[in-house]
Amino acid sequence: MVRFAQINISAVLAPTHGNMQGGSGTKQLPSQPITLSRLFKDIPVISKKIPEDREVTRLITDSRRVVPGSVFFAISGTRDDGNIYIEEAIDRGAVAIVSEKPVDVSHRAVIQVSNTRDALAAVAACFYNYPDKSINITGITGTNGKTTVSTLAQFIFQKCGQKTGLLGTVQYDLGKRTIPSFKTTPESVDVFALLDQMRAADCQNAVMEISSHGIDQKRVQGLNIKVAAFLNLTQDHIDYHKTLENYFQVKTRLFTGETGHTPELAIINTDDDYGKRLLTLLPSGVKTISFGLNQQADFRAESIRLDATGTHFILVHNGKSYQVNTLLPGNYNVSNVLAAIAIAYGQGFHLEAIIRAVAEFKGVAGRMERVEAGQPFSVFIDYAHTDDALRNALKMLRQITAGRLLVVFGCGGNRDRQKRPLMARAVLDLADNVWITADNPRSEPLEQIFTDIKTGIKTGENPVFISDRRHAIGLALDEAKPGDTLLIAGKGHETFQEFADTVIPFDDRQVAQELIQIKRLKRT
Repeated sequence: MVRFAQINISAVLAPTHGNMQGGSGTKQLPSQPITLSRLFKDIPVISKKIPEDREVTRLITDSRRVVPGSVFFAISGTRDDGNIYIEEAIDRGAVAIVSEKPVDVSHRAVIQVSNTRDALAAVAACFYNYPDKSINITGITGTNGKTTVSTLAQFIFQKCGQKTGLLGTVQYDLGKRTIPSFKTTPESVDVFALLDQMRAADCQNAVMEISSHGIDQKRVQGLNIKVAAFLNLTQDHIDYHKTLENYFQVKTRLFTGETGHTPELAIINTDDDYGKRLLTLLPSGVKTISFGLNQQADFRAESIRLDATGTHFILVHNGKSYQVNTLLPGNYNVSNVLAAIAIAYGQGFHLEAIIRAVAEFKGVAGRMERVEAGQPFSVFIDYAHTDDALRNALKMLRQITAGRLLVVFGCGGNRDRQKRPLMARAVLDLADNVWITADNPRSEPLEQIFTDIKTGIKTGENPVFISDRRHAIGLALDEAKPGDTLLIAGKGHETFQEFADTVIPFDDRQVAQELIQIKRLKRT
């Protein structure tokens, strides 16, 4: 069995309350020690054996990160089973083991629970002294747009005078420091650890991207999410959820109380058919704000205009009209902007101030990010990695491209195979020249990924298959002429490429800039 490394933020960030020193560097006043009996006092258990009450210093889900004083949660995941590593955790100094299975170890506390992830979330909330009660949390879910909407919402909150943290795909902004993200929605223990840091930095709000995996794997279980936003749902993660309906049902849990908490306010995209369905499933008492292009939406966009400076539209709300200007390009970003406006308005900010903040927002790294290196054609980097995201991106670029539309893309390994031909179809329907290459192959043979992609290609279509991503980008740049636009899709903000047994540095933005400069030198 292959053992996968797992980052555990809680192993690095000690609680900022009590008699421990947190990431803010502020020494707090001593309080009651965090002991096993205190942590598990109100946790439902099957059986509990605590020979000796001990102080707890860490909550750990990876045995390699156990230090003396840790509680080790043996989680059975999709790739590995933490129960295999109980002995290692004990050898490293774990004071307690939490598992769904009976465990027979001497001189250690053993707590058997019906669901380890439920227990982890509840214990983590107690261990970090419930930071979600001190911070207003907005959770944003949807197949596409989570990163743009969450980052824009954070920007608006801060422009309106409220310090706001962010947990998302690109980074974790903790108020006083920012660290790279390793997972869109971290494990529950990491979520509470990060929120604890935000509280120590005096954040009033936190904005979170919430993935379907994060919901299904109980990473937000019991979390006090005040506002939940639904952006859209298109095919993705079918390898995990098996059907699109299952995927939708998991998303609904964030809004119906199945995560252990029901939001006060739901922000829903009613241009999306699944969004319309979701409206009918909300519990009574949940307030709603809808957004979209349809006439019934509470926040509606009209008279959309795209140009070289960005996107412009008329916002209609409560019978009044407002001019909205954003540097974000494309019709799909109109939906993203509407979502962020609705989120901010729903939390009490003035609409005029929100609109002014939107106009100042410069965008998100790796989301339709322009590469400028003196070339006579346009180059954009985007994270688009579903057929819907690719279609939206390419339709937008077609509107602002005088010449040809060129695309470099690939499909990730060990992920939803069903979307690969759909992605190929989206690109081949809308682009003039296409290079298909490696994305993050992971442990899947690239030949298999290419084979799946080819099932979406029609007779007579001839995209170029190039295994090396840098070479593919180079060929596309060689082909580009003045007036053309090149989209390099799939990896966006990522600065690495994943293979079976290694991760190598690879940044599409940096590679494109380097190759453009090299080609200019060769011509001179």
